[in-house]
Amino acid sequence: MSESPYEIVIGLEVHVQLATQTKLFCRCSTQYGAPPNTQTCPVCLAMPGSLPVMNRTAFQLGMKTACALNLQIPNFTKWDRKNYYYPDLPKGYQISQYDLPMSQDGFLLITDPKQQFEPRKVRIIRAHLEEDAGKSMHDEAAGKADSRIDLNRTGTPLLEIVSEPDMRSPLEAKAYLTELKLILEYLGVSDCNMQEGSLRVDANVNLHLQTPEGKVATPIVEIKNMNSFRAVERAIAYEAQRQYEIWLETKQKIGDVPKQTRGWDDQAQITRGQRHKEESSDYRYFPEPDLAPVTTTDEEIAAVKAQLGELPRQIRDRLEEQYKIPAYDADVIVNQGQTTVNYYETLAKLSGDGKLASNWVQQEVLRVLKERSLEIDAFPISTERLAELVKAVAGKEIDGTRAKDVFAEMLDSGKSASEVMKEMGIEKVDDSELENLCRELLEANPKVLADLKEGTHKAVGALIGQAKKKNPNIDPGTFRQMCIDMSAKM
Repeated sequence: MSESPYEIVIGLEVHVQLATQTKLFCRCSTQYGAPPNTQTCPVCLAMPGSLPVMNRTAFQLGMKTACALNLQIPNFTKWDRKNYYYPDLPKGYQISQYDLPMSQDGFLLITDPKQQFEPRKVRIIRAHLEEDAGKSMHDEAAGKADSRIDLNRTGTPLLEIVSEPDMRSPLEAKAYLTELKLILEYLGVSDCNMQEGSLRVDANVNLHLQTPEGKVATPIVEIKNMNSFRAVERAIAYEAQRQYEIWLETKQKIGDVPKQTRGWDDQAQITRGQRHKEESSDYRYFPEPDLAPVTTTDEEIAAVKAQLGELPRQIRDRLEEQYKIPAYDADVIVNQGQTTVNYYETLAKLSGDGKLASNWVQQEVLRVLKERSLEIDAFPISTERLAELVKAVAGKEIDGTRAKDVFAEMLDSGKSASEVMKEMGIEKVDDSELENLCRELLEANPKVLADLKEGTHKAVGALIGQAKKKNPNIDPGTFRQMCIDMSAKM
């Protein structure tokens, strides 16, 4: 594979809707899906004479997130007006934070269990609170081209998390977003539902190229409208190649043209130009006069840190150490969420075999959950009953193939493993019975015996089918090894 002619430079801005019952500066509900314009009041519509009051829960959820992302939290922060006009922003400004954000200078460590990239420490510039705008809906059917405005989202609390441009591939960007989303979900600070707009991503992308004159950077492009992590990956990959082709044609460098905003067209799989990006001076920030600054103490910050609990990376490390499972297994289990971790840990403890429990959770439990669109809380087989089956497999009472048949019957019937095994006539084969069967088949198949004596161990495969016909309860692995050992002495 040829080396890429450029290096991709990626920084991400993530807007997270915080899990509050009411908006950031009023008591209007944040519930999703209500009829348009039914969750508004004079405050979130900026009616004359109305005054905002900060939702303390939103600030506390922001602090919790900041602590988990290793951000520094100052004892003093304030609010600012960011002035711009959109039809769905009735105030003509957004209450945000500018020069004194509630947190700054943190980092997030990303790794890949498949080792497709080296571990990377992505620096986080800041995480600050701000209110959301409303939603514009454009109906272009039948040439009417009319537009409607739903202001239910106005004032919804957002935490904007801004990274340094430290990522170097779409895969790293996806890993950053996946780990960030997982942390937010473990903390319970957001439901992170991208389809409902609870987590939105903007990606700043440009290229670094080596030329005879030295390293040059292409103009930065901000990509918007990405509603899945897969879309983020594809949009960045497309944009990188587009910028490279533009650079070959124009040789435009950063600073030659204004920063551009482009939207991701998921159907066409391309980015489309939208507008040139404003600079911070264009927003004419000034301190919000209707809100008091927010102060916190070191004791309050320490209390939040003490209540964080285990974060995903810490849980992965502990599962690897405590249950002796590979990093990949721990990653798969932790990525499913806390309830799946709880299910796995209970299963591992009850069965006494962490690796086998991991295999069953990854291969069978998660498969059934996906097929039936279930959450782990609704999984039909309790950890106690599945542990009974896992212990039977670990004790060679049943082989893996028949165990899956038992598992399927347990799912449909609700019976225990022992009940199903009894009904299916499954019982552990005595060692002496297995030895007799092994000797009988070796003596009846001299060619297989000769191959085994010459070290061709795969020859024993021809005997396993015969053995299963004589006794379906034999464990193929145990039978195979016994035949190899016995053939050496015959």
